[in-house]
Amino acid sequence: MPYLTMTGITKQFFGKAANDAVDFSLERGEIHALLGENGAGKTTLMNILYGIYQMDAGSIHLDGKIVNIKSPKDALGLHIGMVHQHFTLVPTLTVRENITLGLKSPGYPFVHRNMLDEEISALSERYALSIDPKALVGQLSVGQQQRVEIMKALYRKTDLLILDEPTAVLTPSEAEGLFAVLHQLAEEGHSVIIITHHIDEVLHHTDRVTILRNARNIQTVLTDQTNEQELSQLMIGRKVQKTQHRISSSAVRQPALVLDGIQTQEGMVGPLSLTLHAGSIVGIAGVDGNGQTELAEAIMGIRKLSKGSVHLDGVDLTHLSIQQRRQKGIAYISDDRHRDGLVLDMDLRENLLLSFHQKPSLKHHHLLDRTALDKATEQAVACYGIKTASLSCPLRYLSGGNQQKLILARELADDPKVVIACQPTRGLDIGCTEEVHKTLLTLRSQGCAVLLLSSDLEEILAISDRIGVLYKGTLMDVFENEQVDLTRLGLLMAGLGNGRLQ
Repeated sequence: MPYLTMTGITKQFFGKAANDAVDFSLERGEIHALLGENGAGKTTLMNILYGIYQMDAGSIHLDGKIVNIKSPKDALGLHIGMVHQHFTLVPTLTVRENITLGLKSPGYPFVHRNMLDEEISALSERYALSIDPKALVGQLSVGQQQRVEIMKALYRKTDLLILDEPTAVLTPSEAEGLFAVLHQLAEEGHSVIIITHHIDEVLHHTDRVTILRNARNIQTVLTDQTNEQELSQLMIGRKVQKTQHRISSSAVRQPALVLDGIQTQEGMVGPLSLTLHAGSIVGIAGVDGNGQTELAEAIMGIRKLSKGSVHLDGVDLTHLSIQQRRQKGIAYISDDRHRDGLVLDMDLRENLLLSFHQKPSLKHHHLLDRTALDKATEQAVACYGIKTASLSCPLRYLSGGNQQKLILARELADDPKVVIACQPTRGLDIGCTEEVHKTLLTLRSQGCAVLLLSSDLEEILAISDRIGVLYKGTLMDVFENEQVDLTRLGLLMAGLGNGRLQ
Protein backbone atom coordinates (compact mmCIF):
# COMPACT_ATOMS: atom_id res chain seq x y z
CA MET A 1 0.00 0.00 0.00
CA PRO A 2 1.41 3.46 -0.92
CA TYR A 3 2.40 5.77 1.91
CA LEU A 4 0.21 8.56 0.43
CA THR A 5 -2.78 8.26 -1.86
CA MET A 6 -4.73 11.24 -3.24
CA THR A 7 -7.82 10.17 -5.17
CA GLY A 8 -10.13 12.22 -7.39
CA ILE A 9 -8.85 15.57 -6.11
CA THR A 10 -10.93 18.39 -7.57
CA LYS A 11 -10.53 22.12 -6.90
CA GLN A 12 -12.04 25.12 -8.68
CA PHE A 13 -11.24 28.82 -8.51
CA PHE A 14 -13.76 31.29 -9.88
CA GLY A 15 -15.54 28.47 -11.70
CA LYS A 16 -12.41 27.14 -13.42
CA ALA A 17 -10.85 23.78 -12.48
CA ALA A 18 -7.32 23.97 -11.07
CA ASN A 19 -7.43 20.23 -10.31
CA ASP A 20 -9.86 17.97 -12.15
CA ALA A 21 -10.23 14.52 -10.52
CA VAL A 22 -6.46 14.14 -10.04
CA ASP A 23 -5.01 10.88 -8.66
CA PHE A 24 -1.57 10.79 -7.05
CA SER A 25 0.37 8.27 -4.98
CA LEU A 26 3.68 8.29 -3.13
CA GLU A 27 5.83 5.54 -1.65
CA ARG A 28 8.02 5.74 1.45
CA GLY A 29 11.62 6.65 0.67
CA GLU A 30 10.66 7.90 -2.80
CA ILE A 31 11.55 11.13 -4.59
CA HIS A 32 8.54 11.83 -6.78
CA ALA A 33 8.33 14.71 -9.27
CA LEU A 34 5.19 16.62 -10.18
CA LEU A 35 5.88 17.84 -13.70
CA GLY A 36 3.74 20.20 -15.72
CA GLU A 37 3.60 23.52 -17.50
CA ASN A 38 2.60 26.72 -15.73
CA GLY A 39 -1.00 26.57 -14.54
CA ALA A 40 -1.24 22.78 -14.84
CA GLY A 41 -2.33 22.46 -11.20
CA LYS A 42 0.86 21.18 -9.54
CA THR A 43 1.09 23.73 -6.74
CA THR A 44 -2.68 23.65 -6.14
CA LEU A 45 -2.56 19.88 -5.61
CA MET A 46 0.27 20.20 -3.09
CA ASN A 47 -1.36 23.18 -1.37
CA ILE A 48 -4.36 20.91 -0.79
CA LEU A 49 -2.09 18.24 0.70
CA TYR A 50 -0.49 20.88 2.94
CA GLY A 51 -3.86 22.30 4.04
CA ILE A 52 -3.60 25.73 2.43
CA TYR A 53 -6.56 24.96 0.14
CA GLN A 54 -9.53 22.71 0.79
CA MET A 55 -10.49 20.30 -1.98
CA ASP A 56 -13.99 20.44 -3.48
CA ALA A 57 -14.03 16.66 -3.97
CA GLY A 58 -11.76 13.67 -3.47
CA SER A 59 -9.97 11.93 -0.62
CA ILE A 60 -6.51 11.67 0.93
CA HIS A 61 -5.12 8.55 2.61
CA LEU A 62 -1.91 8.56 4.64
CA ASP A 63 -0.50 5.22 5.81
CA GLY A 64 -3.77 3.60 4.77
CA LYS A 65 -5.93 5.93 6.89
CA ILE A 66 -8.17 8.66 5.52
CA VAL A 67 -7.10 12.12 6.69
CA ASN A 68 -8.83 15.49 6.67
CA ILE A 69 -6.24 18.26 6.33
CA LYS A 70 -7.88 21.62 7.00
CA SER A 71 -4.77 23.72 7.66
CA PRO A 72 -0.96 23.63 7.57
CA LYS A 73 -1.13 22.94 11.32
CA ASP A 74 -3.01 19.71 10.53
CA ALA A 75 -0.40 18.83 7.88
CA LEU A 76 2.48 19.41 10.28
CA GLY A 77 0.69 17.24 12.83
CA LEU A 78 0.77 14.47 10.23
CA HIS A 79 4.49 15.13 9.66
CA ILE A 80 3.95 16.77 6.26
CA GLY A 81 6.13 19.79 5.54
CA MET A 82 6.31 22.16 2.57
CA VAL A 83 8.97 24.55 1.28
CA HIS A 84 7.23 27.13 -0.90
CA GLN A 85 8.69 28.69 -4.03
CA HIS A 86 8.49 32.08 -2.30
CA PHE A 87 9.91 31.51 1.15
CA THR A 88 7.82 32.13 4.28
CA LEU A 89 10.63 33.38 6.53
CA VAL A 90 10.77 36.47 8.75
CA PRO A 91 13.87 38.41 7.60
CA THR A 92 14.27 40.37 10.87
CA LEU A 93 14.49 37.18 12.96
CA THR A 94 17.46 34.85 13.37
CA VAL A 95 17.75 31.38 11.86
CA ARG A 96 16.94 29.84 15.25
CA GLU A 97 13.89 32.06 15.73
CA ASN A 98 12.57 31.21 12.26
CA ILE A 99 13.08 27.47 12.72
CA THR A 100 11.35 27.38 16.12
CA LEU A 101 8.67 29.99 15.35
CA GLY A 102 5.30 28.81 16.69
CA LEU A 103 6.78 25.95 18.71
CA LYS A 104 6.83 25.66 22.49
CA SER A 105 10.43 24.73 23.18
CA PRO A 106 11.48 23.04 26.46
CA GLY A 107 11.39 25.59 29.26
CA TYR A 108 8.78 27.76 27.50
CA PRO A 109 8.29 30.72 27.94
CA PHE A 110 11.97 30.90 28.92
CA VAL A 111 13.85 29.79 25.82
CA HIS A 112 17.13 27.92 26.25
CA ARG A 113 18.87 29.52 23.27
CA ASN A 114 22.17 27.66 23.60
CA MET A 115 20.39 24.30 23.70
CA LEU A 116 18.32 25.18 20.60
CA ASP A 117 21.44 26.37 18.78
CA GLU A 118 23.14 23.04 19.52
CA GLU A 119 20.12 21.09 18.21
CA ILE A 120 19.96 23.18 15.05
CA SER A 121 23.72 22.93 14.49
CA ALA A 122 23.55 19.14 14.89
CA LEU A 123 20.70 18.98 12.36
CA SER A 124 22.56 21.18 9.88
CA GLU A 125 25.70 19.07 10.25
CA ARG A 126 23.77 15.84 9.75
CA TYR A 127 22.40 16.98 6.39
CA ALA A 128 25.33 19.23 5.35
CA LEU A 129 23.03 22.27 5.55
CA SER A 130 25.69 24.56 6.94
CA ILE A 131 24.02 27.55 8.58
CA ASP A 132 24.62 29.75 11.66
CA PRO A 133 21.61 29.60 14.06
CA LYS A 134 22.38 33.15 15.23
CA ALA A 135 22.48 34.69 11.74
CA LEU A 136 19.74 37.11 10.67
CA VAL A 137 17.71 35.54 7.86
CA GLY A 138 17.48 38.85 6.00
CA GLN A 139 21.26 38.84 5.60
CA LEU A 140 21.43 35.33 4.11
CA SER A 141 21.68 34.43 0.43
CA VAL A 142 18.69 32.86 -1.31
CA GLY A 143 20.33 29.43 -1.16
CA GLN A 144 20.96 29.78 2.57
CA GLN A 145 17.37 30.86 3.15
CA GLN A 146 16.18 27.71 1.41
CA ARG A 147 18.34 25.67 3.78
CA VAL A 148 16.57 27.37 6.69
CA GLU A 149 13.19 26.42 5.19
CA ILE A 150 14.28 22.77 4.85
CA MET A 151 15.69 22.72 8.36
CA LYS A 152 12.48 24.26 9.68
CA ALA A 153 10.57 21.33 8.18
CA LEU A 154 13.05 18.71 9.42
CA TYR A 155 13.09 20.22 12.92
CA ARG A 156 9.35 19.49 13.04
CA LYS A 157 10.01 15.78 12.37
CA THR A 158 8.72 15.86 8.81
CA ASP A 159 8.29 12.47 7.11
CA LEU A 160 6.92 13.87 3.84
CA LEU A 161 8.64 16.94 2.40
CA ILE A 162 7.15 18.96 -0.48
CA LEU A 163 9.35 21.41 -2.39
CA ASP A 164 7.84 23.88 -4.86
CA GLU A 165 10.27 24.78 -7.68
CA PRO A 166 13.23 24.30 -5.31
CA THR A 167 15.98 25.17 -7.81
CA ALA A 168 14.36 28.23 -9.40
CA VAL A 169 16.61 30.65 -7.52
CA LEU A 170 19.65 28.44 -6.89
CA THR A 171 23.04 28.36 -8.55
CA PRO A 172 24.04 25.03 -10.18
CA SER A 173 26.30 24.14 -7.25
CA GLU A 174 23.56 25.00 -4.73
CA ALA A 175 21.10 22.86 -6.71
CA GLU A 176 23.46 19.88 -6.61
CA GLY A 177 23.84 20.37 -2.86
CA LEU A 178 20.08 20.42 -2.44
CA PHE A 179 19.59 17.17 -4.34
CA ALA A 180 22.32 15.52 -2.27
CA VAL A 181 20.27 16.38 0.83
CA LEU A 182 17.05 15.05 -0.76
CA HIS A 183 18.71 11.75 -1.69
CA GLN A 184 19.98 11.41 1.87
CA LEU A 185 16.46 12.03 3.20
CA ALA A 186 15.04 9.40 0.85
CA GLU A 187 17.66 6.86 1.96
CA GLU A 188 16.58 7.46 5.57
CA GLY A 189 12.95 6.68 4.67
CA HIS A 190 11.59 10.19 4.14
CA SER A 191 9.32 10.77 1.14
CA VAL A 192 9.94 13.79 -1.10
CA ILE A 193 7.71 15.49 -3.66
CA ILE A 194 9.31 18.02 -6.02
CA ILE A 195 7.12 20.42 -8.01
CA THR A 196 9.10 21.33 -11.11
CA HIS A 197 9.10 21.92 -14.84
CA HIS A 198 12.80 21.11 -15.28
CA ILE A 199 12.92 17.78 -17.08
CA ASP A 200 16.67 17.29 -16.56
CA GLU A 201 16.18 17.46 -12.78
CA VAL A 202 13.41 14.88 -13.01
CA LEU A 203 15.53 12.45 -15.03
CA HIS A 204 18.59 12.73 -12.79
CA HIS A 205 17.12 12.92 -9.30
CA THR A 206 13.70 11.25 -9.02
CA ASP A 207 12.23 7.76 -8.88
CA ARG A 208 8.85 8.45 -10.48
CA VAL A 209 7.19 11.40 -12.18
CA THR A 210 3.53 12.36 -12.45
CA ILE A 211 2.66 14.70 -15.31
CA LEU A 212 -0.22 17.17 -14.99
CA ARG A 213 -1.66 19.06 -17.94
CA ASN A 214 -4.68 21.34 -17.97
CA ALA A 215 -5.55 20.40 -14.37
CA ARG A 216 -5.61 16.65 -15.07
CA ASN A 217 -3.30 13.75 -14.37
CA ILE A 218 -1.88 12.67 -17.73
CA GLN A 219 0.38 9.82 -16.64
CA THR A 220 2.74 8.52 -13.94
CA VAL A 221 5.94 6.86 -15.16
CA LEU A 222 9.16 5.44 -13.74
CA THR A 223 11.94 7.91 -14.34
CA ASP A 224 14.41 5.31 -15.57
CA GLN A 225 11.91 4.18 -18.21
CA THR A 226 11.31 7.55 -19.87
CA ASN A 227 13.29 10.29 -21.60
CA GLU A 228 13.30 14.03 -22.25
CA GLN A 229 11.31 13.82 -25.48
CA GLU A 230 8.52 11.74 -23.97
CA LEU A 231 8.23 13.91 -20.86
CA SER A 232 8.14 17.18 -22.82
CA GLN A 233 5.47 15.71 -25.10
CA LEU A 234 3.38 14.61 -22.11
CA MET A 235 3.95 17.92 -20.36
CA ILE A 236 2.87 20.39 -23.01
CA GLY A 237 1.22 18.16 -25.62
CA ARG A 238 3.65 19.05 -28.40
CA LYS A 239 7.32 18.87 -29.32
CA VAL A 240 9.51 21.74 -28.23
CA GLN A 241 12.30 23.08 -30.39
CA LYS A 242 14.95 24.83 -28.34
CA THR A 243 15.68 28.34 -29.53
CA GLN A 244 19.16 28.66 -30.93
CA HIS A 245 21.32 31.75 -31.26
CA ARG A 246 20.93 33.49 -34.59
CA ILE A 247 23.76 35.68 -35.77
CA SER A 248 22.75 39.28 -36.26
CA SER A 249 23.15 41.09 -39.53
CA SER A 250 26.69 42.29 -40.20
CA ALA A 251 25.33 45.80 -40.72
CA VAL A 252 26.72 48.44 -38.37
CA ARG A 253 24.32 49.00 -35.49
CA GLN A 254 23.75 52.34 -33.81
CA PRO A 255 24.37 52.58 -30.06
CA ALA A 256 21.06 52.57 -28.22
CA LEU A 257 21.88 52.45 -24.50
CA VAL A 258 25.25 53.64 -23.26
CA LEU A 259 26.41 53.14 -19.67
CA ASP A 260 29.47 55.27 -19.03
CA GLY A 261 31.36 54.50 -15.81
CA ILE A 262 28.23 54.07 -13.70
CA GLN A 263 28.54 53.32 -10.00
CA THR A 264 25.68 52.98 -7.54
CA GLN A 265 25.67 54.99 -4.32
CA GLU A 266 25.91 51.92 -2.08
CA GLY A 267 28.76 50.53 -4.19
CA MET A 268 27.03 47.30 -5.32
CA VAL A 269 27.71 48.07 -9.00
CA GLY A 270 30.60 49.69 -10.80
CA PRO A 271 32.41 51.47 -12.05
CA LEU A 272 30.89 49.84 -15.14
CA SER A 273 30.70 50.77 -18.81
CA LEU A 274 28.67 48.99 -21.47
CA THR A 275 27.09 49.80 -24.82
CA LEU A 276 23.92 48.14 -26.13
CA HIS A 277 23.40 48.47 -29.88
CA ALA A 278 20.03 48.61 -31.56
CA GLY A 279 18.95 45.20 -32.87
CA SER A 280 21.16 43.16 -30.56
CA ILE A 281 20.96 41.13 -27.36
CA VAL A 282 23.66 41.39 -24.70
CA GLY A 283 23.52 38.60 -22.12
CA ILE A 284 25.02 39.17 -18.69
CA ALA A 285 26.15 35.94 -17.05
CA GLY A 286 26.99 35.58 -13.39
CA VAL A 287 26.12 33.79 -10.19
CA ASP A 288 23.07 35.25 -8.44
CA GLY A 289 23.92 38.01 -5.99
CA ASN A 290 26.75 39.61 -7.99
CA GLY A 291 24.92 42.82 -8.81
CA GLN A 292 22.54 41.76 -11.60
CA THR A 293 19.43 43.19 -9.92
CA GLU A 294 21.29 46.32 -8.82
CA LEU A 295 22.55 46.94 -12.37
CA ALA A 296 19.02 46.66 -13.80
CA GLU A 297 17.66 48.99 -11.10
CA ALA A 298 20.44 51.50 -11.74
CA ILE A 299 19.55 51.66 -15.43
CA MET A 300 15.88 52.17 -14.58
CA GLY A 301 16.62 54.88 -12.02
CA ILE A 302 15.40 52.82 -9.08
CA ARG A 303 18.92 53.06 -7.61
CA LYS A 304 20.79 56.34 -7.64
CA LEU A 305 24.23 56.71 -9.16
CA SER A 306 27.20 58.24 -7.41
CA LYS A 307 29.19 58.35 -10.67
CA GLY A 308 28.72 57.91 -14.38
CA SER A 309 25.89 58.48 -16.82
CA VAL A 310 23.14 56.65 -18.72
CA HIS A 311 22.31 57.69 -22.29
CA LEU A 312 19.55 56.45 -24.61
CA ASP A 313 19.85 57.42 -28.28
CA GLY A 314 22.23 60.20 -27.22
CA VAL A 315 19.84 61.62 -24.61
CA ASP A 316 21.13 61.81 -21.03
CA LEU A 317 18.77 59.90 -18.71
CA THR A 318 20.96 60.06 -15.60
CA HIS A 319 18.75 62.48 -13.69
CA LEU A 320 15.39 61.43 -15.10
CA SER A 321 12.72 59.64 -13.07
CA ILE A 322 11.65 56.03 -13.59
CA GLN A 323 8.49 57.14 -15.40
CA GLN A 324 10.45 59.49 -17.66
CA ARG A 325 12.85 56.69 -18.58
CA ARG A 326 9.90 54.47 -19.45
CA GLN A 327 8.46 57.23 -21.63
CA LYS A 328 11.80 57.51 -23.43
CA GLY A 329 11.51 53.81 -24.39
CA ILE A 330 13.03 51.59 -21.68
CA ALA A 331 11.02 48.55 -20.58
CA TYR A 332 11.86 46.62 -17.42
CA ILE A 333 11.17 43.01 -16.48
CA SER A 334 12.00 42.63 -12.78
CA ASP A 335 13.52 39.45 -11.33
CA ASP A 336 11.05 39.42 -8.42
CA ARG A 337 7.47 39.59 -9.65
CA HIS A 338 5.96 39.47 -6.17
CA ARG A 339 8.14 42.20 -4.68
CA ASP A 340 8.02 44.84 -7.40
CA GLY A 341 6.23 43.46 -10.45
CA LEU A 342 2.65 42.81 -9.35
CA VAL A 343 0.03 43.57 -6.72
CA LEU A 344 -1.28 40.10 -5.94
CA ASP A 345 -4.64 41.17 -4.49
CA MET A 346 -5.48 43.14 -7.63
CA ASP A 347 -6.91 41.51 -10.76
CA LEU A 348 -5.43 41.23 -14.25
CA ARG A 349 -6.90 44.52 -15.49
CA GLU A 350 -5.65 46.48 -12.49
CA ASN A 351 -2.15 45.00 -12.75
CA LEU A 352 -2.01 45.80 -16.45
CA LEU A 353 -3.10 49.34 -15.60
CA LEU A 354 -0.03 49.85 -13.39
CA SER A 355 1.92 50.99 -16.44
CA PHE A 356 -1.00 51.53 -18.83
CA HIS A 357 -2.66 54.34 -16.88
CA GLN A 358 -1.06 57.04 -19.08
CA LYS A 359 -2.20 55.48 -22.35
CA PRO A 360 -4.50 57.86 -24.29
CA SER A 361 -6.34 54.84 -25.77
CA LEU A 362 -7.58 53.91 -22.28
CA LYS A 363 -8.97 57.35 -21.50
CA HIS A 364 -12.27 58.98 -22.36
CA HIS A 365 -12.62 62.63 -21.41
CA HIS A 366 -9.67 62.21 -19.00
CA LEU A 367 -11.39 59.29 -17.26
CA LEU A 368 -10.57 55.61 -17.44
CA ASP A 369 -12.35 53.82 -20.27
CA ARG A 370 -13.09 50.45 -18.66
CA THR A 371 -14.34 48.94 -21.92
CA ALA A 372 -11.02 49.76 -23.57
CA LEU A 373 -9.14 48.37 -20.55
CA ASP A 374 -11.11 45.11 -20.75
CA LYS A 375 -10.27 44.83 -24.44
CA ALA A 376 -6.57 45.50 -23.84
CA THR A 377 -6.49 42.89 -21.07
CA GLU A 378 -8.28 40.32 -23.23
CA GLN A 379 -5.74 40.92 -26.00
CA ALA A 380 -2.85 40.44 -23.55
CA VAL A 381 -4.39 37.20 -22.23
CA ALA A 382 -4.87 35.85 -25.75
CA CYS A 383 -1.47 36.97 -27.09
CA TYR A 384 0.54 35.51 -24.21
CA GLY A 385 -1.67 32.50 -23.49
CA ILE A 386 -2.36 33.52 -19.90
CA LYS A 387 -4.47 30.90 -18.13
CA THR A 388 -7.06 32.56 -15.91
CA ALA A 389 -10.64 31.96 -14.87
CA SER A 390 -11.59 35.58 -15.64
CA LEU A 391 -10.19 39.08 -15.95
CA SER A 392 -11.42 39.70 -12.40
CA CYS A 393 -9.29 36.93 -10.93
CA PRO A 394 -6.78 38.24 -8.35
CA LEU A 395 -3.20 37.61 -9.43
CA ARG A 396 -2.42 35.47 -6.37
CA TYR A 397 -4.65 32.71 -7.84
CA LEU A 398 -2.59 32.50 -11.04
CA SER A 399 0.45 30.27 -11.29
CA GLY A 400 3.87 31.93 -11.14
CA GLY A 401 4.35 31.42 -14.87
CA ASN A 402 1.05 33.08 -15.76
CA GLN A 403 1.90 35.97 -13.46
CA GLN A 404 5.18 36.37 -15.35
CA LYS A 405 3.35 36.32 -18.68
CA LEU A 406 1.19 39.26 -17.58
CA ILE A 407 4.34 41.23 -16.73
CA LEU A 408 5.75 40.50 -20.19
CA ALA A 409 2.49 41.55 -21.83
CA ARG A 410 2.48 44.80 -19.86
CA GLU A 411 6.14 45.73 -20.25
CA LEU A 412 6.54 44.89 -23.95
CA ALA A 413 3.31 46.47 -25.14
CA ASP A 414 4.71 49.80 -26.35
CA ASP A 415 7.45 48.70 -28.76
CA PRO A 416 10.31 49.71 -26.45
CA LYS A 417 13.71 50.83 -27.72
CA VAL A 418 15.51 48.98 -24.91
CA VAL A 419 14.37 46.03 -22.78
CA ILE A 420 16.06 45.31 -19.46
CA ALA A 421 15.11 41.66 -18.92
CA CYS A 422 16.16 40.42 -15.48
CA GLN A 423 15.59 36.65 -15.09
CA PRO A 424 12.65 36.79 -17.59
CA THR A 425 12.08 33.02 -17.70
CA ARG A 426 12.55 32.24 -14.01
CA GLY A 427 9.72 29.92 -12.98
CA LEU A 428 8.53 29.33 -16.56
CA ASP A 429 8.06 25.92 -18.14
CA ILE A 430 9.88 24.88 -21.31
CA GLY A 431 7.02 25.91 -23.59
CA CYS A 432 6.72 29.38 -22.05
CA THR A 433 10.49 29.80 -22.02
CA GLU A 434 10.52 29.05 -25.75
CA GLU A 435 7.88 31.76 -26.32
CA VAL A 436 9.79 34.33 -24.24
CA HIS A 437 12.97 33.65 -26.22
CA LYS A 438 11.08 34.04 -29.49
CA THR A 439 9.60 37.31 -28.22
CA LEU A 440 13.03 38.72 -27.33
CA LEU A 441 14.44 37.63 -30.71
CA THR A 442 11.49 39.28 -32.47
CA LEU A 443 12.11 42.51 -30.57
CA ARG A 444 15.76 42.33 -31.61
CA SER A 445 14.81 41.86 -35.28
CA GLN A 446 12.65 44.98 -34.98
CA GLY A 447 15.63 47.04 -33.85
CA CYS A 448 15.20 46.82 -30.09
CA ALA A 449 18.24 46.47 -27.84
CA VAL A 450 17.92 43.82 -25.12
CA LEU A 451 19.98 43.48 -21.95
CA LEU A 452 19.40 39.92 -20.69
CA LEU A 453 20.47 39.32 -17.10
CA SER A 454 20.10 35.65 -16.28
CA SER A 455 21.58 33.00 -14.00
CA ASP A 456 20.69 30.42 -16.67
CA LEU A 457 23.85 30.13 -18.77
CA GLU A 458 22.11 28.01 -21.42
CA GLU A 459 19.58 30.78 -21.93
CA ILE A 460 22.30 33.39 -22.38
CA LEU A 461 24.23 31.21 -24.83
CA ALA A 462 21.06 30.44 -26.80
CA ILE A 463 19.93 33.96 -27.73
CA SER A 464 22.68 36.51 -26.97
CA ASP A 465 24.83 38.20 -29.59
CA ARG A 466 27.38 39.33 -27.04
CA ILE A 467 28.01 37.98 -23.55
CA GLY A 468 29.36 39.80 -20.52
CA VAL A 469 30.29 38.38 -17.13
CA LEU A 470 29.36 40.22 -13.94
CA TYR A 471 31.23 39.49 -10.70
CA LYS A 472 30.66 41.53 -7.54
CA GLY A 473 29.23 44.38 -9.58
CA THR A 474 32.17 44.49 -11.97
CA LEU A 475 31.96 43.65 -15.67
CA MET A 476 34.81 41.17 -16.04
CA ASP A 477 34.75 40.96 -19.85
CA VAL A 478 32.45 41.13 -22.88
CA PHE A 479 32.85 38.96 -25.97
CA GLU A 480 31.00 37.76 -29.05
CA ASN A 481 28.81 34.66 -28.65
CA GLU A 482 30.80 32.79 -31.31
CA GLN A 483 34.02 33.35 -29.33
CA VAL A 484 32.76 31.87 -26.06
CA ASP A 485 35.12 29.56 -24.20
CA LEU A 486 32.97 27.87 -21.55
CA THR A 487 35.94 27.13 -19.28
CA ARG A 488 37.05 30.75 -19.35
CA LEU A 489 33.45 31.88 -18.87
CA GLY A 490 33.17 29.78 -15.73
CA LEU A 491 36.44 31.13 -14.35
CA LEU A 492 35.33 34.72 -14.95
CA MET A 493 32.05 33.98 -13.15
CA ALA A 494 34.18 32.78 -10.21
CA GLY A 495 36.04 36.11 -10.19
CA LEU A 496 39.30 35.09 -11.87
CA GLY A 497 39.98 38.25 -13.84
CA ASN A 498 42.07 36.79 -16.63
CA GLY A 499 39.90 33.70 -16.98
CA ARG A 500 42.79 31.42 -16.05
CA LEU A 501 43.47 29.17 -13.10
CA GLN A 502 46.18 30.51 -10.80
